[in-house]
Amino acid sequence: MLYRLTFVFALAVSASLVGCGPSVRDNGSDDDPNAPCTPGKVGECYSGQDGTEGVGPCHGGTRKCEPGGTWSQCMNEVPPSQELCGDGVDNNCNGKIDEDEDADGDGITTCGGDCCDSTECSNPALVNAGAFDASGNGVDDDCNGVVDDSVTVCDQNLASGTLNANDYAKAIDLCQTSTMTEKKWGVISATLTLADGSGVPANVAQSIRDHFGTGVIPKGGTKMALFSTGAAAGKGDTNPAYQDFENTPTPTGNNKQSAFPQDFFTANGNKLPNVMGCPPPSGNMAMDPVMLTLTVRVPTNAKSFKLATNFFSSEFPEFTCSAYNDFFVVLLDSAYNGTPANPMDKNLAFYQPSGSMMKYPVGVNLASGNTGLFTQCVNGTTGCAGTAGSISTCTSTTQLTGTGLDTPNGGSCDANALQGGGTGWLETSGNVNPGEIMKLRIAIWDTSDHVLDSLAIVDGFQWSVDASQPGTVIFRK
Repeated sequence: MLYRLTFVFALAVSASLVGCGPSVRDNGSDDDPNAPCTPGKVGECYSGQDGTEGVGPCHGGTRKCEPGGTWSQCMNEVPPSQELCGDGVDNNCNGKIDEDEDADGDGITTCGGDCCDSTECSNPALVNAGAFDASGNGVDDDCNGVVDDSVTVCDQNLASGTLNANDYAKAIDLCQTSTMTEKKWGVISATLTLADGSGVPANVAQSIRDHFGTGVIPKGGTKMALFSTGAAAGKGDTNPAYQDFENTPTPTGNNKQSAFPQDFFTANGNKLPNVMGCPPPSGNMAMDPVMLTLTVRVPTNAKSFKLATNFFSSEFPEFTCSAYNDFFVVLLDSAYNGTPANPMDKNLAFYQPSGSMMKYPVGVNLASGNTGLFTQCVNGTTGCAGTAGSISTCTSTTQLTGTGLDTPNGGSCDANALQGGGTGWLETSGNVNPGEIMKLRIAIWDTSDHVLDSLAIVDGFQWSVDASQPGTVIFRK
């Protein structure tokens, strides 16, 4: 739900409530920024809050009606800005000079980056330098002087084979950085490890790309992060290079192993969660694992986040509903304890059909029972090397094109079968406390053996001012 922050300035001529974001001076219907105007007309404008024009350095400007009948931007105006203590100027145009106050008690002072500190603001703690700029609400939430500038691209020049974990944060569109002591939100630290947080993954297990095959492109920015139990590459890719998803671990496979994430494993009774009716995974080690761990300060106005995920596996269709359900997890460590509740085992990469008690971890077993979340595949027989079944919810193979998983593999289970299948784009969400420091662990590993590899794509991280329904569903814009 979009919100509008309002406050009363003591110096305002009237006592009307106004937004913390810009409002254009209303000189009649022809000056309405949302209505057609008369081409060529020039009018006065001011995007600052009511009561601030003419106070301190703040003054209005002019705008012109363009040939298409829409107003140009307001030119040559000076709206309120963050107070800069020590310069002898009333930068925020509230009638006070160099005041360093925290009237709203949000922990950020006017000189520290709070441009909406008045106790008469509506929800003033949501507008400060620690907030993110929520798109479309007409408010400068993060006090950087620009309204609705939430779209930031920071992944243009990242090397595909980089081993710098911070690059993977940028690849999924977490662009801003912070520290343990700064008030602003952002990534505090990033690491690439095995599934239990130890060691280092194989060099080929992760990559940053602008495509996977020819049918998968980023959901945010220009790049996306790929994580694989084999090589994080499609046909024709380099650095790392493509290798067959059904390749054996020697000599080109990852051939690494570690314990499972201990808290996730313990929360599930010291076993991996499983789909009812399918054989349990065997063994107690994560094979060929890779995990990205991000420590992030949450914006002061954020209550949830979402990211785009996409899972592919050469375990499909033969090993659907078998002991070889390779795992992809998105584990959230947060102090949030509200409603809707985050999962007890911290894993957001699960699907629970509406009204059902059944939970499906994101993996090849999403194809078991026609959940509808395994769509990039060929309909037909599944589980010929596990629990026999069938799937009828495949809608396309477009996202398999050029990945290597589109190689015909007839006869293994079904005459029309390909080497693998995938979910298509999914949306994974979780809830957080505003301003807290959270930890996000994104991992994939082979279950029960080293062969028949899987791959997960992560991209399009976004904050939200509203709580979410934690879990994973078909991608929504």
